[in-house]
Amino acid sequence: MLPGFFTRAVQSLLAREGRSLHAKAAGATTAALVVVLFLGAWAVVTVERGAARANLETYPQGLWWSIETATTVGYGDFYPVTLGGRLIGTVVMIIGITTYGMVTAALATWFVGREQRRRHRMYDGARELGEETARALHERFDRLERMMAGKGERD
Repeated sequence: MLPGFFTRAVQSLLAREGRSLHAKAAGATTAALVVVLFLGAWAVVTVERGAARANLETYPQGLWWSIETATTVGYGDFYPVTLGGRLIGTVVMIIGITTYGMVTAALATWFVGREQRRRHRMYDGARELGEETARALHERFDRLERMMAGKGERD
């Protein structure tokens, strides 16, 4: 049931036509991070269970450890004691740092793009206003020139 759910969730995140590339990237990396968190929790509990001085022996403990490892918080309340557990921790940490960085970059790019679009609209509006003002001034100058030319002919 769970793999089917993840497949449908990832497909719905990536397949939306109206979504920007930034939203797709943030959604895909978040989905990948969630999968890594769950798999990392399962793997570390499997490797650590029964080891001497092990404190990661239940799935909730493993999930909490996985979350704090991926976010690099590392409270120290749970930690792997075996080589396999530490390798899993390294993978969870690297993927966590990478995916959080990707989500942050996608959001930053979205904000910058939005600001650029706003500035382009402002620039285009100012340019149009400038062009309209120039046309109006030219018309007035032309009218003044015609009026002055007409007075000069009468004198």
